Amino acid sequence: GAGMGMTAPVSITAFPAEDGSLQQKVKVSLRIPSQFQANPPCPSDESIKIEERQGMTIYSMQFGGYAKEVDYVNYAAKLKSALGSEAAYRTDFYFCNGYDPPMKPYGRRNEVWFVKE
Repeated sequence: GAGMGMTAPVSITAFPAEDGSLQQKVKVSLRIPSQFQANPPCPSDESIKIEERQGMTIYSMQFGGYAKEVDYVNYAAKLKSALGSEAAYRTDFYFCNGYDPPMKPYGRRNEVWFVKE
């Protein structure tokens, strides 16, 4: 029952298939605003869970526009190529992040994150 407004980024955990496409299972995460961090309201919908995301080091690539699945897949491939074989990172999932509300037409920010091992 508490309104918390939009937070950024909206983070989608993507699980890539062997061919680089995304599997149907995804997890969407929203940041709980600072004033609710210590005591977040209990979700009334059982499909919504509160999780604490531990600190992490990431490799990131930023891009603009209205991001679609194909954009995240393409930029994940570009990030993988840029990192080469020297960087150690999780390959079973990555994060697709959007920072802007849908009505923002220009200067949009999106990122792909790989979690460093």
